[in-house]
Amino acid sequence: MRTRDINKESTIREKAIEIIVNHGFDGLSMHKLAKAAEVSVATIYIYYKDREDLIQKLYTAETKKMADATLINFDPDCHFDEGLKIQWLNRIKYCLENPYSMQFTEQLRNSPLVDRSVMDRRFLDAMSKFVHNAIDRGELLPLPVEIYWSVAFAPLYQLVKFHISRSSMPGRPPFILDEKQINLTLGLVLKALKP
Repeated sequence: MRTRDINKESTIREKAIEIIVNHGFDGLSMHKLAKAAEVSVATIYIYYKDREDLIQKLYTAETKKMADATLINFDPDCHFDEGLKIQWLNRIKYCLENPYSMQFTEQLRNSPLVDRSVMDRRFLDAMSKFVHNAIDRGELLPLPVEIYWSVAFAPLYQLVKFHISRSSMPGRPPFILDEKQINLTLGLVLKALKP
């Protein structure tokens, strides 16, 4: 049996994410991945049973990394305004430092290719506690989770996408996500979520 090499495994993961982001799921084959990672196909099978196992493990690892980054200095018992700002700043920092990871997890968010039930419980529990505390204190409208998430975070991710791609709406100069833009958008989001 061949031994595991952490550097090779890391390269395989990194190249797989790049391929999926740049070419979609259909663009990922074990042969293409082996070539990009400069390993043999057999080497990939040391770490992953098959393509589906690779995608699931990548998704699980990347969502955990994002959850860990999102929870830095976050207290689910804090005031809603403060907690949402910490969430925004942590998520923005993570996305800007890990653009391929962000795009990869976005592609898989509603995909049947992964089991999303394996998400980090610590993250889910912290987010649930934060939202319920804010509702109980009258700081947040009680909303279905899908509506809450869409209002609270979809604007953030769209602005990050504009910034990363150096694009904007047609006919406009590239959008730059800076502190002024963050505060303006976060203020509008907080206003929309208040009772």
